[in-house]
Amino acid sequence: FYILRGTSILNHCIQINNITEEKLEGDNRYFCENCQSKQNATRKIRLLSLPCTLNLQLMRFVFDRQTGHKKKLNTYIGFSEILDMEPYVEHKGGSYVYELSAVLIHRGVSAYSGHYIAHVKDPQSGEWYKFNDEDIEKMEGKKLQLGIEEDLAEPSKSQTRKPKCGKGTHCSRNAYMLVYRLQTQEKPNTTVQVPAFLQELVDRDNSKFEEWCIEMAEMRKQSVDKGKAKHEEVKELYQRLPAGAEPYEFVSLEWLQKWLDESTPTKPIDNHACLCSHDKLHPDKISIMKRISEYAADIFYSRYGGGPRLTVKALCKECVVERCRVLRLKSQLNEDYKTVNNLLKATVKGNDGFWVGKSSLRSWRQLALEHNGKMNGNTLSKDESKEERKEEEEELNFNEDILCPHGELCISENERRLVSKEAWSKLQQYFPKLPCILEREGEENEALHKMIANEQKTSLPNLFQDKNRPCLSNWPEETDVLYIVSQFFVEEWRKFVRKPTRCSPVSSVGNSALLCPHGGLMFTFASMTKEDSKLIALIWPSEWQMIQKLFVVDHVIKIIRTEVGDVNPSETQYISEPKLCPECREGLLCQQQRDLREYTQATIYVHKVVDNKKVMKDSAPELNVSSSETEEDKEEAKPDGEKDPDFNQIMHAFSVAPFDQNLSIDGKILSDDCATLGTLGVIPESVILLKADEPIADYAAMDDVMQGKETCLRNVLLNVLELANI
Repeated sequence: FYILRGTSILNHCIQINNITEEKLEGDNRYFCENCQSKQNATRKIRLLSLPCTLNLQLMRFVFDRQTGHKKKLNTYIGFSEILDMEPYVEHKGGSYVYELSAVLIHRGVSAYSGHYIAHVKDPQSGEWYKFNDEDIEKMEGKKLQLGIEEDLAEPSKSQTRKPKCGKGTHCSRNAYMLVYRLQTQEKPNTTVQVPAFLQELVDRDNSKFEEWCIEMAEMRKQSVDKGKAKHEEVKELYQRLPAGAEPYEFVSLEWLQKWLDESTPTKPIDNHACLCSHDKLHPDKISIMKRISEYAADIFYSRYGGGPRLTVKALCKECVVERCRVLRLKSQLNEDYKTVNNLLKATVKGNDGFWVGKSSLRSWRQLALEHNGKMNGNTLSKDESKEERKEEEEELNFNEDILCPHGELCISENERRLVSKEAWSKLQQYFPKLPCILEREGEENEALHKMIANEQKTSLPNLFQDKNRPCLSNWPEETDVLYIVSQFFVEEWRKFVRKPTRCSPVSSVGNSALLCPHGGLMFTFASMTKEDSKLIALIWPSEWQMIQKLFVVDHVIKIIRTEVGDVNPSETQYISEPKLCPECREGLLCQQQRDLREYTQATIYVHKVVDNKKVMKDSAPELNVSSSETEEDKEEAKPDGEKDPDFNQIMHAFSVAPFDQNLSIDGKILSDDCATLGTLGVIPESVILLKADEPIADYAAMDDVMQGKETCLRNVLLNVLELANI
């Protein structure tokens, strides 16, 4: 049975649902199987008989067409503890008096959140119990008390007052379900004969439980005995731990704390973490050690074992001396650091300065401490791996950041600074083997680079200015041979010629990038005239002779034009040396296709399709597109496995929620939320069409869906309460 709006009495609700007839007319006519057509009819609920238990569900949640969501009805409903159903049953003669046995309460102001509390009556004792998840509370007396559950209704300025309830009746605005049990004169039979097999299982389970209790008691007794023994041991040795003036030893503080903790078993003493590389007590580990008497140490090692034992002579003299040396070094470094900073403020004149790397100059004090700490002391522990030692060897030493790969002064002046002779002498005290480069040597290197750049520019003027370049699609008549170099080499060489003091000189021509591992060419003649033309640069034979004089060439690549056949005019063929490698060429094409779908950053366009009109935004580029709103959206592709495209960016650009977005590309709907852009076929510069769902004015379909969900939830709750009544 369901509550009707404005109805506040349960009996009234039942009466209306039984008396009211529903007329099925018009589109809602009933389909008659005999007539095989729709006929006018009436529908009515008839109660022929009733079960022993009645589950009355109250319609607390309804669908709001204005908001498109469910809302909770806070209407008060009055229900009595005794319910007489005889007036509503057609077959008279039986007893249909029911008594209230359970009430289900929904606490919460919304239909999408809240908490359920059940009030259940014990049929034998007549006492009420409150079930709140794992908390079960027995109510005082034998009357139903709904308590504070009624105080958590939806706040409202026009909140209706709670109606007065007579004796034996209750009012609730949160009651969700009522359960009534048929009232009988017979008392329930409490004596039930237990089957033999069930009694055997119970006895077996009780026996196991008793054995477990005995085992737990024995374990507890053993634990108590161990605790008492440990307590006596601690009580005995605690007073003898302080060494005083007598001989002493060092023990790990962590082990001593665990020994005092009775909850953890005591393990053998382990002092290895406090040893230095000389297998003696490290002076820096004194803070994690504890000095105890030799008497207590003898008892500890005899009972628990472990080691090594660290006596008064265990302190490492070499590490102590090294630590004192490092302390003096730090003090001297602080004074020299201030001196060097003051010397750096002065301007260096003439050619008497020395070049020092800016990075080294910023961290020279730390480098000096690390460098001098490794000279006379062994700061590397014996547990360090070979990989760590190798990394330390590969670390950049002081002033090596100003050297180029050839061991000379680097060209970029932004990475170095000129210092005075006095500052240089201070730095040289800590780094006696540092690279020494005078200022005039740097000027000589710059002059040499300028001369090399000028010579190469004069020798290859057309290549530098990109003038009079040969073209494969329009082969020049004056030559039958053209040479090929990497476009990367040409670009790097032009950078050096333009800025010889800032860029490193180019010494070799690397054509290996254009060849496969088998030594074959990776490009066809046709591809070099189109998509692969940006990767290569064509060279005239005269330029090639000059390149061989100026640079070191690893591989020679050329294309030869030949005439084939006796017919006039003869057929022209183009042969490459080395020849094309078909297998590697096919692999390159496959890799290029994968690169189109596995990119890290690209531009993708999204066009919003609007029916019969064109809407333009200020931020959108104005394109001559019919019936579309254009928005350019730059998206960075995510790694494989993430969800693309980013629907939130599209939502902000077009004000279309993700659940209203219909995306497609080339007529294919993008519906897989777990796919990446590449797997969906979205490549850079692609155009994605966006079609937005319009609001639906007809709520009939939505009502059916919401009604179906409500029915499922109601059936689940009915099953739960039926189990509670058994």
